[in-house]
Amino acid sequence: MTTQNHDSSAALVKMANNIADYFHSEQDRQIALDGIVSHIKRFWEPRMRRKILAHYAEHQGEGLNELAHAAIAKLADEQRSAA
Repeated sequence: MTTQNHDSSAALVKMANNIADYFHSEQDRQIALDGIVSHIKRFWEPRMRRKILAHYAEHQGEGLNELAHAAIAKLADEQRSAA
């Protein structure tokens, strides 16, 4: 996948959902959310994080599965707190 494809909102939503699917089996929801947020912070470029946060804000996280949606909400809250 090219960088340009990584920048599309649809690709980022799919990636976030895939990460959430990985953590879905974690019984402790907080550990799962922290794991998803940590993964996005560690492995996504800043522009990818900005784009998924913009998608969350502008489209209420449309397309994100429940766990991914909660993790992006947590990431958005962290970003607001840091500002």
